[in-house]
Amino acid sequence: MSTSVLFVCLGNICRSPTAHGVFQELVKAADLQDRIQVDSAGTGAWHVGEAPDQRATAAARARGYDLSSLRARVVSVADFSNFDYVLAMDQQNLGNLQAMAPADYRGHLGLFLDFHSHPLLREVPDPYCGGNAGFDQVLDLVEEASRGLLKAITG
Repeated sequence: MSTSVLFVCLGNICRSPTAHGVFQELVKAADLQDRIQVDSAGTGAWHVGEAPDQRATAAARARGYDLSSLRARVVSVADFSNFDYVLAMDQQNLGNLQAMAPADYRGHLGLFLDFHSHPLLREVPDPYCGGNAGFDQVLDLVEEASRGLLKAITG
């Protein structure tokens, strides 16, 4: 049985590609690439076709994650047919996803940090307009939530 996961943020250049890269590496380390497919997308189209933000790429690289092959794309209605988990980085993007989700979508549509061990953390903050520390904070949150998500998928 195969499981597919889509991470979604606004522009698909900071948070969701970071989650994509981190979770993909966890899947690879667990030797589950044949069972779990990973992708990312944005609700906005400003950066379609672009590589992740250089600051996100550098922060990820410093922790051993390679985001260089990822390119921004926009989430589509078809994604709901293709992904078992559609995980938003924040409430605004979750609302956008809920508005476009087909009524018959039976997968898991929710916040990525629902899989984080800290029950009060709800959103991955957007580091785009801030300094480098924001990208490290994103990685901290994403690494923890990725471990929780992998555990939820694999039991």
